[in-house]
Amino acid sequence: MKLTRLTALPDGFLDATARDLHQLIDGPTLIHLPGRRTPELFVSVLLHGNEDVGLVAIQQVLKAHAGRELPRAMSLFIGNVSAAQTGMRRLDTQPDYNRIWPGTVVHAGTPEAAIAREVQAIMLQRGLFASIDIHNNTGLNPHYSVVSQLDAATLHLALLLTRTVVWFRGPQGSQTAAFAPLCPSVAVECGKPGHPANEAAAARFIEACLHLAAFPEHGVREPDIDLYHTVALVKVAPDVDFGFGTPQRPLNLKAQLDHLNFVELNAGAAFGDTALAMPLDVRDEAGQDVAHTFFDTGDGTLRLKRPAMPAMLTLDEQVVRQDCLCYLMERVPFATVQQADRSSVAAKP
Repeated sequence: MKLTRLTALPDGFLDATARDLHQLIDGPTLIHLPGRRTPELFVSVLLHGNEDVGLVAIQQVLKAHAGRELPRAMSLFIGNVSAAQTGMRRLDTQPDYNRIWPGTVVHAGTPEAAIAREVQAIMLQRGLFASIDIHNNTGLNPHYSVVSQLDAATLHLALLLTRTVVWFRGPQGSQTAAFAPLCPSVAVECGKPGHPANEAAAARFIEACLHLAAFPEHGVREPDIDLYHTVALVKVAPDVDFGFGTPQRPLNLKAQLDHLNFVELNAGAAFGDTALAMPLDVRDEAGQDVAHTFFDTGDGTLRLKRPAMPAMLTLDEQVVRQDCLCYLMERVPFATVQQADRSSVAAKP
């Protein structure tokens, strides 16, 4: 496996579907496109093969600029082409392409991680204005941005999509975390695949990034942002048989569980039924087991033990196995944002 580098779009790229891309490129590909301003905007799409919103949005933006120079130079990284061919997040033989970037531990020795290191090194040499990583998700979620740092530039970048921002410092090896020390870096979650409104929102976000001449020097205002902090990653334990609306299975999760995404839940909120002592593997940002901190099964019902807001709850059993059931979040006081911004200003040379 090796990285392909191009300085122009392959013929047919603007009309290719994610499933068809393998006919144009045979693997991870970095495409450098010129523009009026530098340094470059770095855009990654299809890190997950079943999430094509970034590809469709990029196609819309580039078609709109056909025959004209882009407002800013852009480097486009196209990730998991082989998984996209089958409509899967990743193939069973592959690592998750959003867990292979510098900082990864689990996938550090893989060919995919070597490609990710190469991409980052190339972009660092070329110069970076900002990094954006574009995703769909499989549950009912609003559009939201994900950041790993709270400096003003990063938050201004996130707000170009939506006022809903999630501060997420794990897991290791995500694209957003890898680029955050180098430039403002965000991942954007643009709802379910196949919805034109989600694709249009992603295209508007890319356009806004390309047209941005510089980041505002002032901090974000409290009325402009809803900020949440990810406090736990929730997975179904590997040996637990589960389903949604399936009372015959040991873990019977609610049939419409994804309706709880971005709902601030009180302690006692039910996720489903189980006769198991603890069917979930729940980890905080440090990787510590916090299952019994957040969940209780004492009465045969899987319940929250403390208030929390879920995100990325999905009813797709394969995605639950390959990734997670959900994340749990808490609202961040605006004073934390102000303190982080003051610290980042003080740290500048």
